[in-house]
Amino acid sequence: MNSQTPISLREETTSEASGGLFRHPPGLYVLFLTEMWERFSFYGMRALLVFYLTKHLLLTDQISLGIYGAYVALGYATPVIGGLLADRYLGQRLAVTFGAILMCLGHLGMAIEGAPSRAVINEAGVASIVHDEPALQIFYFSLALLIVGIGFLKPNIATIVSQLYKDDDPRRASGYTIFQMGIMLGAALSAGVCGYLGEQYGWSYGFGAAGIGMFIGLVIFLSGQRALKGVAEPPSKERLHQTVLGPLSPMHLIVLGAAGAVVLFWLLLQHTQYVGYLLGGFSAFVVGFVLFVSIFRCNKIERDRMLTLLVLQLALTFFATLFEQAGGALNLFADRNVDRHIGSGEIKASQLQSVVPATIVLLAPFFAWLWPKLSEKGRNPRTPAKYALTMVLMGCGFGILALATSSFAVEGKIALAWLLSAYVLFGVADLIIVSVCYTTITLLSLPRIVGMMMGTSMLAISAANFLAARIATWMGPLKSTAPTSPVETLSAYSNLFSTLSTSAFICTAILLLLSPFLSKRMHGIH
Repeated sequence: MNSQTPISLREETTSEASGGLFRHPPGLYVLFLTEMWERFSFYGMRALLVFYLTKHLLLTDQISLGIYGAYVALGYATPVIGGLLADRYLGQRLAVTFGAILMCLGHLGMAIEGAPSRAVINEAGVASIVHDEPALQIFYFSLALLIVGIGFLKPNIATIVSQLYKDDDPRRASGYTIFQMGIMLGAALSAGVCGYLGEQYGWSYGFGAAGIGMFIGLVIFLSGQRALKGVAEPPSKERLHQTVLGPLSPMHLIVLGAAGAVVLFWLLLQHTQYVGYLLGGFSAFVVGFVLFVSIFRCNKIERDRMLTLLVLQLALTFFATLFEQAGGALNLFADRNVDRHIGSGEIKASQLQSVVPATIVLLAPFFAWLWPKLSEKGRNPRTPAKYALTMVLMGCGFGILALATSSFAVEGKIALAWLLSAYVLFGVADLIIVSVCYTTITLLSLPRIVGMMMGTSMLAISAANFLAARIATWMGPLKSTAPTSPVETLSAYSNLFSTLSTSAFICTAILLLLSPFLSKRMHGIH
């Protein structure tokens, strides 16, 4: 959030917004469409990535999930820095634009498919995989561009949403729900379109379609600036362009830093064992900084709210560790252990990634209506209770999969309906927690670091993605060097799902016990 935005401007923006579509600011729908196409690009590639690694590059599940987890984890960690740079120097408009351009370049590189990898056996009888090395390096470099681009774009477009409303505007929560619907509409379309094109016609078609989506999002954002009423501008244009290191201004240093980050991530993606250490150290630094600010730079009310926010971010990390199994372990499970035939046809495993976002799209209008309605009647659950509710839904979803894999499998495969039921529950849980998470951050955080705190939610999801990939390789069939038969892998998946379900219900109990304590320290924020 731009702490230097004049109050009168924000009041004017909100006043004019009352005549906007569905009584929300017109700028919300510019951001809705921009993020819809950005998420189209992100989820389109996410649906295909683990299959590209295992089927085109012929990497083992363990290595593939390591790369997938590292990519998604780094993509969610960089928003902490992107949010901070936007708060202090760039402003959200420049940050989003710069990030979108980097992502367009990254998707362009991903569309360069290269020759398929092939297995060869040497004279000693030892098998190895031969890759198209130039194309492989372009692949890693493209992922690095996408990681840095996400860092600049993701936290700042969400922050702009909060700036369209006054602090006490009851439409804020439903505005975030509508914004989330845009995210998941893009995700629902992308998995169906990009997943089908990639698996049916070639990986470059799927990745290329994702890039087209990102370019459309950039065009929409640039053409819709008038609707944002200037709330996303740099805090000080003079400071942004003032020389601070020889002839270099902060703007120059940010661009150079972004280029250095691309090179760093290009290397890390080829040595994923170091990503965990980097995330651990970075997370410790961020938590330490937040604790320092909370203890030494806040009054009592601000301190209580910031510390409560940290606890909720920890709960978000656990939720995302469960939820982010979808793009990795559950994607491979759907490909190998789910009967995906419908009539005479068969659904691609990557297309099933559309189920969760489609659920959110269908139910988002209901929740956008529900929360304000419950608030009017004084029956809206408090934030910690909503977090606990999401854990119940996740526990039930994995419980369904555990039951299906242990008792209702036929020749190592379960019926598609079991997986669809679990995905629907996951979609409802994600819809609840994301809208609550965004609103909670903007209300509990100090205004001067709200962009960075929005980034810490991405850091929580970052750590969760890394943990999700590790858990998937520690438990079950994914720790082997090559996939075994569906019958042999099913029991390991059943164990994985049972463990995740039990863990979710334990977390539910902890959150319910802490709910009164946390609610009291939110000091009137519901």
